[in-house]
Amino acid sequence: MSVLQRLFPRRSRQTKPAASHVADYRTLARPASTPRRGSLRTSDKIEAMLDLSQAQVQSGRFRTQLYRFLTDNLPLVSACIWTWSRLAAAPGEYRMIGESDRARSRGAAELNKLACRLTTSVAGRPVSQTTFLVDLFQCLFRDGQYGGFVTVAADGSRVDRFVPLDVADVRIDEDSARPRMVCDAGEKQIPLDRPDFFHLGLNQGQTSPLGRSILQAIPFVAYIEQQLVDDMRRSSHNAGFHRLHVKITPPEKLAGEGDGAYVDRINSYFDSTVRMIRSCEVDDNPVTWDNVTIESIGPRGAQTVTNRWFMNHRSLVEEICAGTHLAPFLLGYSYGATTTWAGFKFDLVMRQVQSVQAEAAQLLKQIGDVELALRGIDGECEFVFDNCLAYQAGDAAAVQAQQLDTILKLHQAGLLDKQAATDRVGALL
Repeated sequence: MSVLQRLFPRRSRQTKPAASHVADYRTLARPASTPRRGSLRTSDKIEAMLDLSQAQVQSGRFRTQLYRFLTDNLPLVSACIWTWSRLAAAPGEYRMIGESDRARSRGAAELNKLACRLTTSVAGRPVSQTTFLVDLFQCLFRDGQYGGFVTVAADGSRVDRFVPLDVADVRIDEDSARPRMVCDAGEKQIPLDRPDFFHLGLNQGQTSPLGRSILQAIPFVAYIEQQLVDDMRRSSHNAGFHRLHVKITPPEKLAGEGDGAYVDRINSYFDSTVRMIRSCEVDDNPVTWDNVTIESIGPRGAQTVTNRWFMNHRSLVEEICAGTHLAPFLLGYSYGATTTWAGFKFDLVMRQVQSVQAEAAQLLKQIGDVELALRGIDGECEFVFDNCLAYQAGDAAAVQAQQLDTILKLHQAGLLDKQAATDRVGALL
């Protein structure tokens, strides 16, 4: 079809549309079908993505699968779990409690060996203590619980290693005489009320005896945040990039020029203009007659639209951070916070970390006590995390010096005898 025919289509004498056209109009005017209400629910969409069965929903396994899905696929949730687990997995060591120097030295040596062989990789080789702690806290924050079996060497002389258990299979069996933890292994249930099984739950309570994941409050908000990002991507794809719109006004028909010659002339002019626009480089300027108009097509008020999207998305991001008990500045979402305020919030986070570390230290203490009993060492141990950072070394040293000075003054004043003062100084150092 020529340019002239496209610009000036031949009018038909027919005043009424044909029957086929009427059918087309009716088709275009057909009302769109309304989706069922259930398809709009977030739970239905998540169940479709995870392919959950009714048994998994009833046992609670779907929650663990959902938390792992969010951690693996949403960068923000992954950053939250990464930050929490790395903050909690501080360096630590075993220490003996209230024994002689010889018993403490022997016990510490055996416990250090235990920490090095506590867990192994897929290849069967021991991994570092940091790797074990990171895996422990990652499961604890993500799934809300962590557990496994302590195996003993064949000769019964020591603890062999700790074998983690997939806590997604752990549930509370309330059909028995008393509630107990069991592991669903296919058609078989393994009771977990046995001495070689150790379990650690985060925020255990009457309503959540197995533990509570820090992600429990965010699945719905995370879904809305991802829906907002997808909507923004689609709208930006359609109207977020500027394009050139070239309008060509056909020249007037010359006197005595035939219709065919006129059509050929304006078509050649149109084609030459198109070739010129296509051949323009980034630093070239198009030169045309005044019958060519070049306009830019793009979003109106792009800055306002971008700011509105940013504010909506930022509020949802902060909701997710709050749901995981993290301050936004810890994930790089800092909006002008001062150093003092940031330090105060970091102290709050570290207090939360220490409370979780206390629960993990109790689990490691129990494993260490088993090792001491098998080794024939009469005593108890404790696991201590070192949360001191390099930039805090000066403040920690100042506090320690003040505490030592206080102990010396109490001893000089006669309020502490020499042995008590020595014990206090030893506890500080």
